[in-house]
Amino acid sequence: MASRHLSRSIVMQSLYEWDFSGKKKENLEKIVEKNIKEFGPGLESKDFVFELINGVVSKISAIDKIIEKAAPEWPIDQITIVDRNVLRIGLYELIYGNKEEVPPKVAINEAIELAKTFGGESSGKFINGVLGTVYNELNKEDKAEKK
Repeated sequence: MASRHLSRSIVMQSLYEWDFSGKKKENLEKIVEKNIKEFGPGLESKDFVFELINGVVSKISAIDKIIEKAAPEWPIDQITIVDRNVLRIGLYELIYGNKEEVPPKVAINEAIELAKTFGGESSGKFINGVLGTVYNELNKEDKAEKK
């Protein structure tokens, strides 16, 4: 498994555990360290894991608002914990991430793969739909700004 994909998997599992246990900030680093030991013994560097997890957590309220806007029929607390956290990772990379390191389509594809691995039968389609909607909106805004 590629290092960045493995890192994203560890971030997803850590966010899942953190979200499930009440989102206490003081527990997050311990959860991440435990998951790196358990799921990423061959991981070359922890940097991307911490960059991603800290980025998602620092922007979580803005990201959740974007999810609510892009999927209005799904209140954030009714989205499964896996799908919710896969969306958070995907949206963080899509909106706030370095586009040269992770192009938007790569961010979307990685999120879909996480959803297929950890989510339910329709998770991949749901993640694709929400991230596709946001991506299209971002493209509209970029085109409007260039006019």
